[in-house]
Amino acid sequence: MRTGTKFGLAAFALAAGTAALWFYFARQVSLPEDRTGFVVAFLAAATLGVTAYFKGTSWVGAVPPAAAIVISSFLTFTIAMSAQSVDAEQAIAVGDVIPGFAALDDEGEVFDSKALHGHLVLIKFFRAHW
Repeated sequence: MRTGTKFGLAAFALAAGTAALWFYFARQVSLPEDRTGFVVAFLAAATLGVTAYFKGTSWVGAVPPAAAIVISSFLTFTIAMSAQSVDAEQAIAVGDVIPGFAALDDEGEVFDSKALHGHLVLIKFFRAHW
């Protein structure tokens, strides 16, 4: 087995393992605030993938590093775009009056928050991590 192929397989294993861990945490809605470890792992996988081509590999051995580079690039971009900061002064606390808003409901009809006036309501907002 060529040296580049070994690097490519290692790159793919690192990228796939880190991606599986990322999606596991995403399903649990427990992604860490500090995502540096994920970024470092994906960049390492991409670097190993590029190194595989410099070391030389067969055309079959070129598939795993290509997949590692694509997976790592996409998820590194996703992690960079998913950062969220909340201004403490503008955050809504339990018991606060919510600001007025309008949105589409499940049936595509416009929902206005004014319709909730005078009712006790629990509103849950879920932000996905992808």
